[in-house]
Amino acid sequence: MLQQTTVATVIPRFEAWMHRFPTLQSLAKAEESEVLHAWQGLGYYARARNLRRCAQLTRALPRDPLQLRGLPGIGRYTANAISIFAFDQPLPLVEANGARVLSRVFNIRAAIDSTAGQQQLWSASAQLVPKSYARDFHNALMDLGALVCTPRKPHCGICPIRKFCRAPNPHLLPVKRRRPDLVSLIEPHAFITRRTSVLLSQCQRRWRGMWMLPRARVQRGEPIYTASFPFTHHRIMLRVFERPVRSPGPHEHWFCFSDVTSIPMPTPHRRAIERCVRDLRQRRCAREIDDRLWPRRSGMRRRQSERRA
Repeated sequence: MLQQTTVATVIPRFEAWMHRFPTLQSLAKAEESEVLHAWQGLGYYARARNLRRCAQLTRALPRDPLQLRGLPGIGRYTANAISIFAFDQPLPLVEANGARVLSRVFNIRAAIDSTAGQQQLWSASAQLVPKSYARDFHNALMDLGALVCTPRKPHCGICPIRKFCRAPNPHLLPVKRRRPDLVSLIEPHAFITRRTSVLLSQCQRRWRGMWMLPRARVQRGEPIYTASFPFTHHRIMLRVFERPVRSPGPHEHWFCFSDVTSIPMPTPHRRAIERCVRDLRQRRCAREIDDRLWPRRSGMRRRQSERRA
């Protein structure tokens, strides 16, 4: 959950997750849609699917990091982290705060997000990790990076390991590769309603298994909702167009407005639906008031609608 997400955001989500899935068995028995719904808002949804798959493949966490790496979605970092914090094994570990400390202490000049830089960081961590109390060591290293050896203005004057630091200018480290420019994408989607239901499409790619607004086949007219959001190396412009009722296509289904909150849905589409439904209800309410105040005008609109039909 902490991947690309702050601790403050994760803590309540983690507590809710553990309340919902207190054991591996409860997670293994859950439907994928339930797991995705519990994870929504955290992004990187493959992690949630992998967690469920791991729970289905094992009844207890293996102590051997090599066995852990045989499970879906678990690489060196996650396997070592589980072995360290669950079983106190003396293994190296490299995460964001610890990597910053290690790059400065060892004066690592290679980009830490490059293969060469990662090799140097893991080697440095392996040199320092003690045979006993590895869990405490890594906790201390992460806290040192978070509180003292900070990104922009490290507090070198109070650093307890200052005399071991080899970096002449710690604030210039770590080095990172230049991020690729964001690619702009425009994604048109359709807001299609039928009385108190909205048509949704189950995503087969980016948010596999989650529900979102169906793609708009043609971009005509003005969108009723626009929003932009980042996704990996893209900046996506979501444009929502109101469209008339049609029959559901493959992987599409009608959902009551009240049921939308209980299904897994990517945050940008959930926000779009909430806004569009609220605006639709306001328009309907205004029309009902207008009909009560001006019944003749209501009848004219009804006859015009019948002639168009």
